[in-house]
Amino acid sequence: MATNAVDETEATKATTDEKAVDTTTSDEVPQTEVPAAADDAPVEEESSSAADGAPAKEGSPSGVGQGAAAVVSAALGVVSLTGSWIGTVASARQNLVGQLETAQNAGVAQQIQAVYGDAWQTTALWGGLFALIALVVGVVTLARPAFGTPGRIQAPWIKSVAWAGVALGVIGLFLAVLKYTGILLGLPSAS
Repeated sequence: MATNAVDETEATKATTDEKAVDTTTSDEVPQTEVPAAADDAPVEEESSSAADGAPAKEGSPSGVGQGAAAVVSAALGVVSLTGSWIGTVASARQNLVGQLETAQNAGVAQQIQAVYGDAWQTTALWGGLFALIALVVGVVTLARPAFGTPGRIQAPWIKSVAWAGVALGVIGLFLAVLKYTGILLGLPSAS
């Protein structure tokens, strides 16, 4: 009886080996089994910087600061062209100062200059200041990769927005100079 039990276990072992081996047809390529140790190995996930071809380092710069600086540059350029709350308040203050300091017997040209001309120049100065800041921030944002991590390229949208900030800064600075000197929308003559 003991031999009969051994024969049965050998027969079942042989049939399971045949099933494991004979799982392919003649047209299929036989598949190899992966060892169990490979299935248990930890899988490392790729980070976004590793997928881009750059080595993944903890604490590596992500470009968020450069993107923010580019957006700030463009926003300041727009503010230099459209005007700001600070410029409006400074202009109104200068208007009031001009009204208080102008004597009753002053000539019309002097009153126009004191009340309106100085306020217009104050608005031009604030617009020029915002334009100059936009220009500097834009240029620094564009020049930053040259002093940063070698081989790390700047995102194209950051360059585009920074160039927009530089262009708006140049236009705003040019218009501020024209407004301040009276070439653009100068004061009317009193004669």
